[in-house]
Amino acid sequence: MDSTGEWDVLVLGGGNAALCAALTAREAGATVLVLESAPFDYRGGNSRHTRNMRTMHEGPLDVLTDAYPEEEYWQDLLKVTGGLTDETLARMTIRRTQRHVPWMKAHGVRFQAPLGGTLHLSRTNAFFLGGGKALMNAYYRAAAAMGVEIAYETEVVDLALAGRRIDSVTVDCKGERRVIRARAVVVAAGGFESNLEWLREAWGPPADNFIVRGTPYNMGKVLKLLLDQGARRVSDATQGHCVAIDARSPRYDGGIVTRVDAVSLGIVVNRDAQRFYDEGEDFWPKRYAIWGRLVAGQPGQIGYSIIDAKSMGKFMPPVFPPEKAHSVRELAGKLGLDAQALEKTIAEFNAAVRPGTFDHTILDDCRTEGLVPAKTHWARTIDTPPFYAYPLRPGITFTYLGVAVDERARMILQDDQPAANVWAAGEIMAGNILGKGYLAGIGMAIGTTFGRIAGEEAARHVRG
Repeated sequence: MDSTGEWDVLVLGGGNAALCAALTAREAGATVLVLESAPFDYRGGNSRHTRNMRTMHEGPLDVLTDAYPEEEYWQDLLKVTGGLTDETLARMTIRRTQRHVPWMKAHGVRFQAPLGGTLHLSRTNAFFLGGGKALMNAYYRAAAAMGVEIAYETEVVDLALAGRRIDSVTVDCKGERRVIRARAVVVAAGGFESNLEWLREAWGPPADNFIVRGTPYNMGKVLKLLLDQGARRVSDATQGHCVAIDARSPRYDGGIVTRVDAVSLGIVVNRDAQRFYDEGEDFWPKRYAIWGRLVAGQPGQIGYSIIDAKSMGKFMPPVFPPEKAHSVRELAGKLGLDAQALEKTIAEFNAAVRPGTFDHTILDDCRTEGLVPAKTHWARTIDTPPFYAYPLRPGITFTYLGVAVDERARMILQDDQPAANVWAAGEIMAGNILGKGYLAGIGMAIGTTFGRIAGEEAARHVRG
């Protein structure tokens, strides 16, 4: 890494948003250096674990079918966030997604039709062939071909935000301290989800039972430096993308294969063998990201997704096989639950199920009656052995506490004015749009939109 001169654009981070910014700035003629704290084999941040991007389109677009107009996309987002979103930034993100697929393909990204088991996402989400790692490899190849320099294992340890500018960044590069100077800085260094101490500070003791789905390198150091030096914060430290994942998952970096997608097909109970939420509230891609938070609120931060033989094969299987038993009592024993309590919960659920026509691709009429909490769709009796269960823990993907930005991706300071030469993209600013909740594929939409904007604006600033 050459740190002797001044770079036009310095990009902090190495995931999707960072590479979108780097590629865009380089296309505009700027010299670009990307600082990636991870080693080469772990480059790409949480983007390595992604599968798709939620994309607006007025008609069929490449692998996307039919149409997914702006207003429908916006209403979907509004529902999951409960209105905790900046409408201007959100609608801008939505509108720009229809431009991304051609741009991504031009940089080597390939797409595929949705896989079986992904419900009705062929209309709303464009899937990456080979997943997020293939996407990031394509971007890194394109960056190398264009002359973007990448510094791996390079961690930001300090930055000088003074006079509304960042003129230099201090890094630790494989044990050596260096100062890097740049005319423009794009911060795309992720959230703090890998920082267990910070998670515990926000959540208290329940955080000890959280599992980090993504990269172990998102420690939030750049975010903390920015907030401490005058960046205006958005969202709060307890908000984030938190899903129910298999409790047997590794502490870090298990990725998307640890997610349990059987929830809407059965029931979920806590360690007392009691249900605690409507498993059929809405389509899984619109509700999967609430289940980590729900499990986090249960005793011991543990839950169990229970289905019977009728539901096997109707969801994307996770990496770990389920517990299997030929009776509810036997299943309870394998899970360490009170057998009588679980039998009672399932019997009451079965008695409340009302006949309907089961169809997991629509909001069907299979529901319960007189049960609290209700199951409003896809309710079928759990009575066909063998019975199966997946143990669940909160799996945190990324945090929403971040820095405020405007429509030009400029980072906003505490006086509500933009910094002079700092732009932000990706997880570090996603809280502007995601005050809470999540919509499948929108993280990549936010990162791609604001990465491209940040790269364009940083290069424009350099040109003067």
